[in-house]
Amino acid sequence: MSKKVVCRNVSLGYEGRIVTEKIDFTVNSGDYLCILGENGSGKSTLVKALLGLKPQVSGDIEINKEGGSGRIGYLPQQTQIQRDFPASVREVVLSGCLAGCGIRPFYNKAEKKRAADAMERLGISELSRRCYRELSGGQQQRVLLARALCAAEDMLLLDEPVTGLDPKAQTDLYELIAGLNKKGVTVIMVSHDVNSSLRYASHILHIGSRKQLFFGTVSDYENSRAGKAFIEVEGGAEDE
Repeated sequence: MSKKVVCRNVSLGYEGRIVTEKIDFTVNSGDYLCILGENGSGKSTLVKALLGLKPQVSGDIEINKEGGSGRIGYLPQQTQIQRDFPASVREVVLSGCLAGCGIRPFYNKAEKKRAADAMERLGISELSRRCYRELSGGQQQRVLLARALCAAEDMLLLDEPVTGLDPKAQTDLYELIAGLNKKGVTVIMVSHDVNSSLRYASHILHIGSRKQLFFGTVSDYENSRAGKAFIEVEGGAEDE
C-alpha cells in the first residue's frame, strides 16, 4: 500500500504565530481520512499547507508523486459569489484540467474525455449544458466534485463539502464520496460532522488547541480519551 501524504512533526501558523504543532500523520492509498477539531484549531491552515498554498513553519510534508502529477483534487468551501458563477456545468468541470494545460489556450481531447467521464461518474452528464448558478446546492457540489476529479483522479481534499446543504443532499453527497473511496479514490475531508465522519471514514485526525490530539483508525478514536470527549459534546449536539 503506497503512502499518498506524510506529515512529520509539522508546525503551522501565520504572521509569526503558531496555530498548531506536532502534526504527524500518514495517508495511504485508498484511505478515507476525516480531520476534526474546533474552530480555530488550524484545520484550514493545514489544508493550505497540503495544497502547497502556505508553507509550514517547520517539519516535513510529503505528497507522493509516483505514477502521477502529485496533484490533489480540491473541493473548497463555497462562497455566495462562487454559487452564482455564470458558466455551464461542462465549463466548470473542464476547468479542473487547467493546471495541466500549461500555456496551451485550449483543452485537448484527453481532457475533454476526462471531464465527460467525471460527469458520468457523478451522474451529472444530463446537466452539462445547464448554467451552474441555476442548480441546487447538492447538484453544485456534485459539479465541483467532478471538477476536483478532473484535477486529480485518485486523491481528493474536501473542505466541509456538505455545508449549507439540506439533510438529504448531505446524505447523498456523503454516499457519493464513500462510493468514490470504495473505488480507490483517496479522500481527505475536513468536517464538523462527527457522526458522519465516524460512519464513513477509515481514519481520524483530531486537532485540538495548538496540538494534535489523535491520529488513527475510527475504532481506536472512538475508544480514545480525546474521541470519547469530542463525540459526547459534538455528536450529542448534532443528534438533538
